[in-house]
Amino acid sequence: MNVRRIALAALALLLTATAQAEVSANLGFASDYYYRGIFQADSSTSGGLDYESGGFYVGTWAADVKDGLEVDGFFGYAGEIGEFDYSVGYTGYFYTGDFDDTYQEINLGGSFGLIALDVAVGEYENFTGPTLDYTYYSLGIEKNGFYGKFAGFSQDFTGNYFEAGYATTIAGIDLGVSLLFNDKDLSGDGESDQALIFTIGKSFDLK
Repeated sequence: MNVRRIALAALALLLTATAQAEVSANLGFASDYYYRGIFQADSSTSGGLDYESGGFYVGTWAADVKDGLEVDGFFGYAGEIGEFDYSVGYTGYFYTGDFDDTYQEINLGGSFGLIALDVAVGEYENFTGPTLDYTYYSLGIEKNGFYGKFAGFSQDFTGNYFEAGYATTIAGIDLGVSLLFNDKDLSGDGESDQALIFTIGKSFDLK
């Protein structure tokens, strides 16, 4: 699979969107930064910019990690068929410093009622080693701000984690708390991790 070629073709389709656009920005802070069950930093500030037009979206997001910055770029399309919501897109993860190397992936998502399924099929450049392939999967449930999900990796990456929490918005401020449990494959130190994570954020409409 050539993720870069697929992404460029999808971006060409995205640029043809002409519907009314919405632009927004976001800022956030996490007491511990875990992504897909993998530890990234003891605490992390983040910020992003998003553009949406008729279901098409494109954006960027950045956060500080242990030895530099993570800078992401993404685009895709989200729509619905009756009560079924779906999305298809691309995400690239890029890093300054030596913390990690580039990931590029195709993202697929669907939800119906309380249940959501997300899948990412990607490639990891792996510094000077061989390129690695991975599939990420997540099955979640959410109601009234409470959520839980079981997720993990297959192919050249392995490992699973469980996360449960609550998210709400008070006076325009997004607040969240979650418990995360991963296995030794994701912790990287031979033992599973447990983390209690607090998040706070704010979104801004720019247009």
